[in-house]
Amino acid sequence: SWSRARMISSPAPDKEPTSGAPGLAIGSGDKMIIGRSHAMQEIFKKVRKVAPTDSTVLIHGESGTGKELTARAIHERGLRRQGPFIPINCGAIPESLLESELFGYERGAFTGAVGQKKGKVEYAQGGTLFLDEVGELPHALQVKLLRFLQDHTFERVGGHQPIEMNVRIIAATNVNLKEAIEKGTFRED
Repeated sequence: SWSRARMISSPAPDKEPTSGAPGLAIGSGDKMIIGRSHAMQEIFKKVRKVAPTDSTVLIHGESGTGKELTARAIHERGLRRQGPFIPINCGAIPESLLESELFGYERGAFTGAVGQKKGKVEYAQGGTLFLDEVGELPHALQVKLLRFLQDHTFERVGGHQPIEMNVRIIAATNVNLKEAIEKGTFRED
């Protein structure tokens, strides 16, 4: 559940580097984060701390602060680095399609479902599923995601067989989840 997730906060994009601070980079190739500021050093320290664990991680920060790069850095330094890194932007997919994108669907589950389709969770098997903008998830999908976080099982849309997956979840949001919980738009558990 989110209450047990480790949280990393990204610094605001207008923070200036602290002069004289040692530089550090995480990531690889063109997917690197380089920073010298104290705030970035704290992020790098947290990435190094959570990466070798298998904990669910929640990254909070403003838009444009590198939340997905941070998630990739955690994945690349983690136990699942040999597995896939599968991102999905929960805020960019219409609510009516999001469940089938995440969990897949069975043939005949809805009009146009002419065959079985795997979802992002299945494609992430053995690796990391990155849920970007998780604060935008509708309540009904939060319930399904909670079940998956707790027992690593889910059912495809229109399915009746539980499917077990071995996937690490890293989620990110720019939404203040404490406020969203108080407003009733995000589940506390």
